[in-house]
Amino acid sequence: MLKEKINHIFFDLDNTLWDHRKNARLALKKLFDNHSLADKLNVDFQGFYKCYYNSNESLWDKLRDGKIDKTYLRKHRFYDVFIDFGFNDFELSQTFEEQFLETIIEFNELIPDAREILQYLSEKDYVIHIVSNGFQEVTYRKIEGGALGAYFTTVTSADEVGVRKPNPEIFQYAVDIADAKVEESIFIGDDWIADALGARDFGMKSVFLDLFNQNPYAEGVLTIKELKEIKQIL
Repeated sequence: MLKEKINHIFFDLDNTLWDHRKNARLALKKLFDNHSLADKLNVDFQGFYKCYYNSNESLWDKLRDGKIDKTYLRKHRFYDVFIDFGFNDFELSQTFEEQFLETIIEFNELIPDAREILQYLSEKDYVIHIVSNGFQEVTYRKIEGGALGAYFTTVTSADEVGVRKPNPEIFQYAVDIADAKVEESIFIGDDWIADALGARDFGMKSVFLDLFNQNPYAEGVLTIKELKEIKQIL
């Protein structure tokens, strides 16, 4: 248990509570079949998904680091994958992008123990918040679709602030609208750079959810492997 008094808990959303990886894969499989991409790209879904995953992770890293903007990511997320398979159809890639944002919210798988932990923390009278780097147009719909809204007092989307974690401005914005004190707050997230180091460097207590056993280490960051371990902390 933390010795310090904690009143406010700030969570990342995607892949911390809402299982973006699983929901994205389900959405992509549906769209892959609907658009007959196996024939157009001459690849099976597993090959398509692997290429998409690597490309998408790289784009999001660049977005986080300020090297590209949201518009660039949305234009290139699927177009670059199509090009990798020798299929040059920009219009279809943009249709695919639009449909992806609509389709992903049809699926609402959560990270194991997410609802249990939120209920546990709520019953202990912690004030719970979301700070997400995801797109604003789907962030709130993910929360609604996952039936999570009742747990959160505030929701901060990076698009609202104009910067993304680990930029300290987004943490400051979230703390301000929550009417919270940094020293009485803790941040829990799955992204080592954006969440764990970003929150620590801002001055918050920081917890890294290491679902994939990356096993990084930095002073001032507590690592857990499963959400249920939060019960040992708070």
